[in-house]
Parts: sequence; C-alpha cells; structure tokens
Amino acid sequence: MKNNRFDNKLSQTGVVFQPLYTQVENHVKQLIVEQRWKPGEMLPNEFQLAEELGVSQGTVRKALNGLTSAKILSRRQGVGTFVSEHTNQDSLYRYYPIIGDGKAPELPKAELLSLELIKVPKNVLAAFGTEGNMKVFEVLRRRILNNEFCIFEKIYLPYTYFKALEGTQELPHTLYHFYQTQFNLTVQTTTDRIKADIASAEDARLLGVKKGDALLEVQRIAHSLDGKAIEFRISRCRSDNYHYLVEST
Repeated sequence: MKNNRFDNKLSQTGVVFQPLYTQVENHVKQLIVEQRWKPGEMLPNEFQLAEELGVSQGTVRKALNGLTSAKILSRRQGVGTFVSEHTNQDSLYRYYPIIGDGKAPELPKAELLSLELIKVPKNVLAAFGTEGNMKVFEVLRRRILNNEFCIFEKIYLPYTYFKALEGTQELPHTLYHFYQTQFNLTVQTTTDRIKADIASAEDARLLGVKKGDALLEVQRIAHSLDGKAIEFRISRCRSDNYHYLVEST
C-alpha cells in the first residue's frame, strides 16, 4: 500500500485534524472539481481508490457513502460508483419545488426574455457576499407549467465564472445541468428564502395575473462543490393554482 497522504494525528496546536474518511471525502470532491472524473463517469473501485490514496477500503467506503448521501456521487448496484449528473429527473425533485395544485411534480419549461451583462445591483452584490464592483449576467425568463406562465425569474451569474455566456441567444430549460456540463460548475447546495408578496405591474404583465394578486417570492443562492456562490435567483411565483413543496429524506 502506498504511503498515507492524509493525517489524523494531533496538529502542533493540539487540535485534532478531521477524521480520515472526511479528509478522503474532501480529496475526492476536489478531484471531481478538477475534472479527474466528469459528471456521469465511473470512479475506480474501492480497492483501487484505497491503494491510490494509501488508506483502508473501509475508510474509502465510508467516504464514498458520505459523498453518495450528499448526492455528489451515485451508486448503481452491480455496476459501480459514478459522479452524479444534474439530469432532468434529478432537478425535478431537488431544485424545482413549485408544483401545480393536485398535480404530479413536473419540470417547468422556460421562455428566455433577455440575457445581458450588467453591473451588479446592490441587492445582488449583498447576496453574493462580496464588496466592490463586479459584473454579472442577468437572465430574465418565464417558467411554464400546465400551459401557463407561473414563474418570473431573475437570475444573476458572476461574469468571472460564466464568461462564455457573452453573446448567447438561447439557454436550456435546466440550467444546473448546463452549468455542470459547460462550465464545470456543479451546484451542490442551495438556500431558499421564501416570503409572501403581491404582484407588481411587471408581474401582472408577465404572469397573466392582476396587479396586487398574491405571489410567492423565492430568493435562492446556489453554491458549487468547492463552495463558490455561483448563482443568485429571484423567482416570482403565482400562488393561485400552485404551491411550494419540500420533502425531507
């Protein structure tokens, strides 16, 4: 077995380092960020990883279990362990919780209204937790469920991570899969803040409701595997025939 590249002993300050399996988790996650294995690709088996990393198979198994629970990896029985993809089905249950009343979950389609490179607005700058000037792409779209417009979205993407979007005329319905495959940016965590609001004149025009009708506003910040804030999204959602559903597992 190769020498162990990890350390679970006491540091010089007397503080215990992370457990060995956690160090292996973080190392494998970093290798995915660096595209050692791309979305949909299979990892080496536990024996091969243990040999490469200089740790026991039990440590590798525990690390892979943690990454599977976090949905960074997925396992196919009798086949192997794969880097998870943000496929349509995965996105349906994890990232699109607006559902028609009495309806089964359905992945909404999208109509792109505009995509512009702008100087970041103050409220968006605060959401990204940064100071000073930065440029972002502002994406405006409407989402469609049950053949009607139900969500108006403002999506902000830092120029530094999404430079290749400049000049783009079309975007796919499922952006998280697009980020993953085209920009090597896998959304790992999202934080949603939800509040009740009323429709503005803009909301009324775009969603086919009356000004003053009840809406839900969902503000979301999305972070990548390596902790970068890569998206801020404001969704204005109809509440007449729709609800927000979250299921704990």
